Amino acid sequence: MRVLPCADSGLLVELDDLTEVRALHAALEADRPEGVTDFVPAARTLLLRLGPGADVTAIEHAVRTVRPGEVADTDSELLRVPVVYDGVDLAEVAELTGLTEREVIAEHTGTEWTVAFGGFAPGFGYLMGGSPKLEVPRRVESRTRVPLGAVGLAGSFSGIYPRESPGGWQLIGRTELRMWQVDREPPALLRPGVRVRFEEAE
Repeated sequence: MRVLPCADSGLLVELDDLTEVRALHAALEADRPEGVTDFVPAARTLLLRLGPGADVTAIEHAVRTVRPGEVADTDSELLRVPVVYDGVDLAEVAELTGLTEREVIAEHTGTEWTVAFGGFAPGFGYLMGGSPKLEVPRRVESRTRVPLGAVGLAGSFSGIYPRESPGGWQLIGRTELRMWQVDREPPALLRPGVRVRFEEAE
């Protein structure tokens, strides 16, 4: 573990992997150190945002001495996401995984996913916990335009594009659910800890 100052109002904790990030995040959420206003998890880091006058030394001590917590995703919100599985990379994903297209869909819908962290764009959640049979690499060349609502796979993650943007994930379908809306509270549907069930739509 490395604990580094981040700008003038944060601490960045570097860890070995996502499992350690989630365990530390759970422990600190359960007993939040005084002065910490927010947590921002990522694949191998946890950013602690600090309020004015926060005791940085005391917070760093709390981070270094806390016991990693148990991550209880089963109690969190469940979001059901209807997907039309007609993505341009569905056939390639089937070939890469050795599955049929129908089996790819069955694996994607047959497992509950969990938002591990957000990133890339507002409203984009990195979903973990899916079938290991669906682990595929990112595309060799990113697309310059991926449509809003595209559902993709990359590595062990699944994700949903919250807006039209460039991207290199393998696209297997699309949803009409809006992942990010500034006039909604909260704006993002996919927040760390939210559980996700993909359901095949007609």
